[in-house]
Amino acid sequence: MNYTEFTKARRLKEKIAVNILKSIALISILTTVAILFFLFYETFNFFTTEMEDGGFVKPWEFLFGTKWTPLFKPQSFGILPLLAGTLLVTLIAVVVALILGLSIAVFLSEYAPENIRRIIKPLLEILAGIPTVVYGYFALTFVTPIIMNIVEIFGGNIIIFNALSAGLVMGLMITPMVSTISEDALISVPQQLRDASYAMGAKKFQTAFRVVVPAALSGISASVILGISRAIGETMIVTIAAGSTPNFTLNPLESIQAMTAFIVQISLGEAPHGSLEYTTIFAVGLVLFLMTLSLNIIGKWLVNKYSENY
Repeated sequence: MNYTEFTKARRLKEKIAVNILKSIALISILTTVAILFFLFYETFNFFTTEMEDGGFVKPWEFLFGTKWTPLFKPQSFGILPLLAGTLLVTLIAVVVALILGLSIAVFLSEYAPENIRRIIKPLLEILAGIPTVVYGYFALTFVTPIIMNIVEIFGGNIIIFNALSAGLVMGLMITPMVSTISEDALISVPQQLRDASYAMGAKKFQTAFRVVVPAALSGISASVILGISRAIGETMIVTIAAGSTPNFTLNPLESIQAMTAFIVQISLGEAPHGSLEYTTIFAVGLVLFLMTLSLNIIGKWLVNKYSENY
């Protein structure tokens, strides 16, 4: 084979590889578009399907209503109880993950010797690989009894299904994500910044939290946003441990129902296929998608705003 034939063959292989990659990218785009079309189409059916009383679900009643009883009479379709339950569990989880994840990331990047890092890193990866259904039963059978005993000591009331245990365990679940991304961001901070801080007389703790963490704020923000998105979309933990009562409350000791848990409930056959009750899962899914999309946009904005080029 001469040089010209070799060049043509190489260009042909490169063209085939590029076309394969374009096809894969196109498949992912088409899949996303198809999902969005299906969500919007079924949500339109939800708002145009006649209720038993002859009326229709109004968009403002759906978005701002405080009562969610699509499976009972009289029917109410206010999504705020599901939204409040989702945000309550997510807030608890993010607080736990931020405290634990950022602390672990700072320890691994600034304090831990290399042999300690080699032990802790695989343990975090194992924690990230545990199935979420296991986390759910762990919250229900282990964490919840402990919380109930503590609350009873202080004279409070709590039931076995509650938002607090689900949020705490969900925080443990997303901690590896927050710690891993935050650690990568902290490690990427140039050593010159640390040396300059030490030269000014700062101690290691001051350098870590007043110099390194602010310098890595874009990566830390991205990890938190990803953790929030992961928590909002979590299904099994809230389904098993948080209950299925759509309460419009911010009390973590009460039973709640998250949006993902409601989708699971209807998908298991609680409503006939094609009915108004069945189409509610697509309206709820669309709200869930828009929330996640908004978080991704905010995360991108935060990364661009606080990113530093060293």
